[in-house]
Amino acid sequence: MRMDDEKRSHRRTKRLKMNVIVRTVLLLAFCLAMLTACRANSRTEPPEAAPEAVIEESPKETLVFADLNWDSAIIQNRIVQYLVEKGYGYPTDVVPGTTLPLFQELLDGTIHISMEIWLPNQLERWNNAVAMEQLVALGESLTGEWQSAFVIPAYLQEQYPELDSVEDLKEAKFRTLFESHETDGRARLVSCVIGWTCEVINELQVTGYGLSDHIFIVTPPDAASSTASLYRAYEQGEPWLGYQWGTNTPALLLDLVRLEEPPYSEQCWTTTKACGYSTPSIMVTVHPSVSARAPEVVEMLTQYGITVDEYSEIVRHRVNEELTPPEAVQWWLLNYPDVWEPWVTEEAANGIWAALEAGETADGWPEETTEESALMGRLASSPAVTRG
Repeated sequence: MRMDDEKRSHRRTKRLKMNVIVRTVLLLAFCLAMLTACRANSRTEPPEAAPEAVIEESPKETLVFADLNWDSAIIQNRIVQYLVEKGYGYPTDVVPGTTLPLFQELLDGTIHISMEIWLPNQLERWNNAVAMEQLVALGESLTGEWQSAFVIPAYLQEQYPELDSVEDLKEAKFRTLFESHETDGRARLVSCVIGWTCEVINELQVTGYGLSDHIFIVTPPDAASSTASLYRAYEQGEPWLGYQWGTNTPALLLDLVRLEEPPYSEQCWTTTKACGYSTPSIMVTVHPSVSARAPEVVEMLTQYGITVDEYSEIVRHRVNEELTPPEAVQWWLLNYPDVWEPWVTEEAANGIWAALEAGETADGWPEETTEESALMGRLASSPAVTRG
């Protein structure tokens, strides 16, 4: 009996050990399965993405234009300001002034863009600046231009057909024709505005032609004064002698005649200047910094260019409708896209058109009046204009 009890006890102990082993194995298997499942989930679920950094585009720097004090320079500035602001997103501003100070500011970098550097008028300064890499020339802005210090109304030459040359001004009858109370018996010549390079050139021409004893030079303080003196003379049918250029508004509206001069030559121009002006090159010029800060604007300016005929459309509409320069420019941009669209990218053109159709103005345009346009409009309807 005892033996049987011992055998039964042994078998029971053995079964208990087996149960412990089985349970242990099952527990290990369960743990291993759970661990495998957790690892599988960690592989299939992507890590949470980090939030994207928001990169704010820094505002574009303002581009400053040389607002030279004559019409074509002002009109061209207003055209390009609009394209730059609405097409390329650059703010613009202007600094008004005369040729010499604004040229220096361009070299200094306080002005970035000049739409009209006249050559050969500023040739010496230009050559020096180019040699020192102080400016970048991008091409001609306005083509078909002319200039002369010896311009008279056509009706005057009809009265005096023998008056056709600068040499004729040495004759007493023509000197007295242009004299005034201030000229002491000499012919009064309305020269360039104070501060323009042509002021000095015209004086040298008078000396070179041997006309110092025959001509009294009057230097107007601004272009408006020069223009007004010509308009007054034209309305009265009176004699007038002075400096004009092809895109000046009176030259586009009135019938004027240039007295004959010896033809331009480099030898003459670098010595006595006793010869006429050459056909001018009117250059678009930027400070070197603009190439890096606004390369797309520089590319647009290399494509830019208008003719005197295209420019005259703006002037005539401005006069007829008595508009300010910005108003005339908006009209021109709306009506002559075939001229300006090739200068700009497709994206820029879309922005420009959106602004034009919304009637937007350029933020950098200064306030301007219609006073001069009204004066020109009255003159345009005057019988004197059709006299020639």
